[in-house]
Amino acid sequence: MIVVVPVDPPREGLVLPSLVETTPLTAAEAASLYEAAVADVLYAVASSGGDLLVNYRDEETLPDEFAGAEFDDPETEVRELAAAALETTDDVRFERQVGSSHSARIGNTVTHLLEREEAGSVGVLEPTAPLVSRSEIDSAAMSLRRYDAILGPSTGGRAYVAGFTEPIDFADAYATPELSTLADRSQDAGLKLGFAPMVPDVRSESGLCATIAGLEARRAADRPGAAATAAVVDELGLVVGEDDSLERQ
Repeated sequence: MIVVVPVDPPREGLVLPSLVETTPLTAAEAASLYEAAVADVLYAVASSGGDLLVNYRDEETLPDEFAGAEFDDPETEVRELAAAALETTDDVRFERQVGSSHSARIGNTVTHLLEREEAGSVGVLEPTAPLVSRSEIDSAAMSLRRYDAILGPSTGGRAYVAGFTEPIDFADAYATPELSTLADRSQDAGLKLGFAPMVPDVRSESGLCATIAGLEARRAADRPGAAATAAVVDELGLVVGEDDSLERQ
């Protein structure tokens, strides 16, 4: 399975904006958290049996306020982030995103890989699900031998992973919450649909709190994982409050 990870350059204000709006995190802290989550996701894919394709946004697809001469080259930023997360990027494929919306960019990539390159299966893995493991990625690939499409549910009605052996209608398919839309589009295309285990996503406060709880559980069980995200969570002193909201120690 080709595992596509769509990555934005980790610029303040561009990544994880909802956390800045709804939690105590600053734009700089959200950017640090995003970088850590991306690092953990890329490491999990590189450790799996999948072929990693980092699908990055370039100047043409970025909002005007996050593009221009004052910023570094987006591809360079993303390549540096991948290089810091992995021992080597020799086997990592980097491709720029093409399309006017997130749904269009994902759809263009998946359709191109399935139809033009004749890939057997393609998975789209969100870079904001740092608790995803190698075994879950490999299990999703195995499931695509029995199913035409698979979806992995996440917090807030999102899908942290979506895998396909045939294209679907991707128009607005990734409009939040995307899980139900992706399921409907897969069924509309006549695809046999399977599901992967749930993994939280740090794009929302509830997802970040669930991720923190997962990190604490793994630490207590002496089964660490998502090392980069755990380090940033500890550095920022982030904990889950009594009312399931994000707090600082």
